Formats: sequence, structure tokens, C-alpha cells
Amino acid sequence: MNAIDLFSGCGGLSYGFEQAGFNILLGIDNDATALEAFEKNHNNAKSICGDITKINYNDIKQVIGNSKIDIIIGGPPCQGMSLSGPRKFDDPRNRLYLSYIRLVSEIKPSAFVIENVPGLVSLFNGQIKDNIIDRLTKLGYKVDYRILCASDYGVPQSRKRVVFVGLKDQKFDFDTISKSSTVTCEMALSDLPPLTKTLGTDPDKYPVPPANEYQKLMRQRSSEVRNHIAASHSQKVKDIIALVPDGGNYKDLPEDLQNTRNFHVAWTRFRSDKPAPTIDTGHRHHFHYKYNRVPTVRECARLQSFPDDFIFQGNKTQQFRQVGNAVPPLMAKAIAEALLKYLE
Repeated sequence: MNAIDLFSGCGGLSYGFEQAGFNILLGIDNDATALEAFEKNHNNAKSICGDITKINYNDIKQVIGNSKIDIIIGGPPCQGMSLSGPRKFDDPRNRLYLSYIRLVSEIKPSAFVIENVPGLVSLFNGQIKDNIIDRLTKLGYKVDYRILCASDYGVPQSRKRVVFVGLKDQKFDFDTISKSSTVTCEMALSDLPPLTKTLGTDPDKYPVPPANEYQKLMRQRSSEVRNHIAASHSQKVKDIIALVPDGGNYKDLPEDLQNTRNFHVAWTRFRSDKPAPTIDTGHRHHFHYKYNRVPTVRECARLQSFPDDFIFQGNKTQQFRQVGNAVPPLMAKAIAEALLKYLE
């Protein structure tokens, strides 16, 4: 089964689909560094870097030839989602979603998967969601959606995302996706170099053998640790982090320090015995469950379920963006495995 990934970034969604047995032909994005990571980490996949609103099926064929596209996957960014004015969904700010739908109409794959933030479901009283379903239904698909939590699929992170699945002749049953047991922060990270006396080197060595099945899975094809360089915090910041207990936050600090960062997730330490909160693209406000620093790119990648042989490209800011914007591969793999049964 051949797949293309729209708004692919470094390819977390397509990586999970590849692990489930799909053949990833192509990723499309406007971030050249993320696409460099996409190509390096997928088997023979090509990429197109550009403005998706100007890319059509003919452009895609020039890169992949006449290969049949069985499924389109992707997560159109929903920044600027708008229903303003009389034309509502056709507002130019919605053009990324419209481009996804346009390419589905041009290519006519057997199935598609759209991933997005759960807030999309209720945005404008559900009108965006309804419009997406309506347009894709008119193209001949039976569409259903559900809000899924990554931690249900073996990802050590309580990230919630809405997933739409469309098939031509039947509705996808989300209950057919296999769930996995919970993986905690400590289970995900405890075998990585602690970086307490150094900011780290790239590559680095594993300090201890894998302690559980998740760590074995992450290390399966890797003999070294990459993308694992600590942030250089001032002594004052390290001292403040040290005052926050496992799973605590700014409320655990002395009163005079509570307002040094004034919002509800400030100075939050991961809970060692629970999955992490949602990994974002910067991650400056959550700290390692044990060490007095923010997580490294590799630690964030582990919490997203990227294996250790998946190498991120560019500078540290670009790497954090690649990790944070991605769909967790293990969640994507669980969706892909269930979907495969409908397509075979």
C-alpha cells in the first residue's frame, strides 16, 4: 500500500505507517530541514518542499512517477482557521485544509487520515469539523473521527489528537485500533545519559542496558545516543528547578519565586510514574523528572515514541520543532495497522 504524507514535517505519522507495512512514497512540507530528516529516516521516500496551495497531482507525479497512491495521510496546520465572511470555509486562511481536500479529490485514494488538535472538533461550534466531513463525504468517502490519546497506544505522553479516517465503501471503526499498556516518563528515559556533569556529546554512549520493553524497542536499531545535548541553564534556574519535586510545579516554589514565570504550566517537573504532558515545539517550561534541566531533543523524541535511530536535522531549535510538531509514531502505527485490515 503506497502512502503520501501532506504537511509531513520530519514524518512521525508516515514513520508509524511505514512500521505497519505501508510504503511511503512522498512527504510534502514547506520546512526544508524537516524534509531533510524525513528523507533520511524513511526508506527511499522522496519529498517536495514548497507551498502546498500551489502543488497539484501533476507536480506529485513528476516526483513519484505513475505509482498508485492508496492512501493520503497528514495533519494540516489549523493556525488561522476562520469562518469569517459570507464564504465561510473558503476564507483564504483555511487554504491549507482546502489544499488537503483538493488533493484527495485529484488523487482519489482508497483512504485518507487527517490528524489535528482536539480543539478543532468544537471550533466555531463544530462548523469546521462538519465542513471537512461534508466536503469529503461529497467526494465519495465514509468519514468518521475520534479524539485519541497517545498514551493509550504505548506512547509515554498524554497527547490528545483528533483523527479523521475516510474509506470508500465502509466506515472505519476506531475500536479496532489495538491499545497498549501505559509507559511512564521514567520507563521511557531512565537509560539515557543523565548529563548532570556535562552538556553531552553527539554521539554519546548508553550508560546502562535497557531496563524494560519500551527501552529495548527504542534501542533496537541503535548502538549510540544522538540529538542528546542538554540546555545550558544558569545556576539560578537550576536552583529553582531543584526546589520542584517529582510531578510538581510553580505552586511548590517559595512565594517570592512563584511569579518568576507567570502561567499555569510554569516550572513543571515531569511525573516519573506517569506519561509526560504534551511535548511542544520549544519545551522550556517542563523539566526532567529527576534532573534539574529541560529535556533534550532525544528525551522529547523518546516521549514522542521516535526510536533512537531516527535522527533529527538542523540546529537545536529546528530539531525541537521537528519532534514537537510530529504525530507520535507508535500511535500512528496502531492506526495504520487497524486501517490495513480494511484495505487489504
